[in-house]
Amino acid sequence: MSKVKYKIADIGKADYGAKKIEWARQYMPSLCFLENKYRESQPFKGVTVAACLHLEAKTACLLLTLTRLGATVAACGSNPLSTQDDICAALAEGGVNVFSRRGMATGEYMDYIREALSFKPEVIIDDGADVVTLLHTEYQDMIPGVRGASEETTSGVKRLKAMQADGVLKIPVISVNDALSKYLFDNRYGTGQSVWDGVVRTTNMVVAGRTVVVIGYGWCGKGVAMRAVGLGARVIVTEIDPHKACEALMDGFDVMPLEEAARAGDIFLTLTGNINVINKRHFSLMKNGAVLGNAGHFDVEICKPDLEAMADHVERLRDNIDTYVMKDGRRLNLLGEGRLTNLACADGHPIEIMDLSFSLQLEAALHVYANKMPPGVHTVPEETDRAVMESKLASLGIKIDALTPEQAEYMKSWRE
Repeated sequence: MSKVKYKIADIGKADYGAKKIEWARQYMPSLCFLENKYRESQPFKGVTVAACLHLEAKTACLLLTLTRLGATVAACGSNPLSTQDDICAALAEGGVNVFSRRGMATGEYMDYIREALSFKPEVIIDDGADVVTLLHTEYQDMIPGVRGASEETTSGVKRLKAMQADGVLKIPVISVNDALSKYLFDNRYGTGQSVWDGVVRTTNMVVAGRTVVVIGYGWCGKGVAMRAVGLGARVIVTEIDPHKACEALMDGFDVMPLEEAARAGDIFLTLTGNINVINKRHFSLMKNGAVLGNAGHFDVEICKPDLEAMADHVERLRDNIDTYVMKDGRRLNLLGEGRLTNLACADGHPIEIMDLSFSLQLEAALHVYANKMPPGVHTVPEETDRAVMESKLASLGIKIDALTPEQAEYMKSWRE
C-alpha cells in the first residue's frame, strides 16, 4: 500500500474513532455479507474510488470495506458539520486517504474535494453531487477516465438530472436515492428518527404538546411527521404538490400554506431540497422561541441572510443553537447553522438503516465499474435492489414466501 495522505484535524484521535467504527460495524450485517462475498475476488483491485460523504462511523465502515476489497480510496466530507474528527483519524490509520475536518470553511471544503479528485478516480461515490459537478467544471480532462458514479441524496439527484437535461452530464451516475430500499427506509425511517434525535439532543426540549411544521411531504417529510406524532406533537404539513398535500391530509395532518403555519408552529423542519423556503415573510410571523431546523442536504432552505438582517444580535447559549434576537425582542433558534439537523446536531441515520444504504452504494460502485454505461442518470438494477433487501432480511433471520412456478407463469400471462 502506498503512503496514505490526509489533511485532518488531529491524527491522535484515531483510537476513539476506531472504537466507534467497531461499534457500528457489528450492526451492519448486509455490508459485512457483501465484504465476505467479494473478499476473495477483490473486484476493486487497482481501482481508485473518490467518495464525498458524511464522515462518521457508518460511512467509515463502507470506506474501509472498499479498501479491503482492493480499492484506493480518497475521501472528503460532504458537510462541514457532519465530519467527525476522530473518524477521519481512524480512517487515515486504516488506509483511507482522507481530507476533512469538522467546521471547515466553504473554500476549504471545496479544496478537500479537489484533493480527492487529484487521485484521478475511476469511480465516484457522491452525496450532494459536488464531486461530479466539480469534475465537469474544473476537471473535464479527467472525465474519460471515470467509469461512473453513484449518488445517494434527493438534492444530488435533482442536480444531476438538471445536468442531464442541459446536456452536460458526461458520465453515468446511478441514483441510489431512487432505489426502493433507499427511499422507503433511509429517507423515511432513517430521516424520521435521526432528525428528532438531533432536535431533542440539541435543545433538550419536550416535543409532546408542541406544534411541529413539516415543510415538504416527500419520503423524508413523511418520516419526520410520523415520528413527531409518536413523540406527542401536533403536526402541520406545508406542500406545493397537491397529491402530497392530499396524502398528508389523509394521513391525519393539518395542511395549510406556510404563512399560516408560521403563526402556529413551535418547531419548523424543512425537507424540500429548495432554496429560501423559510424567509423573512415567515420569520416576521413566528412566535417567540420558535425552533428552526433543516433536513435537506444544503444549508439553503432556511434563509440565513434574512435572519441576520432582521436580527438585532445573535447569541449562542447552547452548542449548535444560534438564537437570533429580533429587533422586537422575539427569539428564533436556528439549529446546526441551518445544516442537516440529523448530522450537524447528532450522529445521522441509525446504523441498521445505513447498512442498507451503504450496501446499495457498494453494489452501485461495482456495477458502474464493471459495466460500460452511457452518460446519464440510471436507476439501481432491480435485482440488486432486491438482493440487498433479501440479505438484510436473512441477517435478521426472517424468511418470506416465493411464487410457485405456476404462480409466476400466471403473473406473466394475459389469458384468463
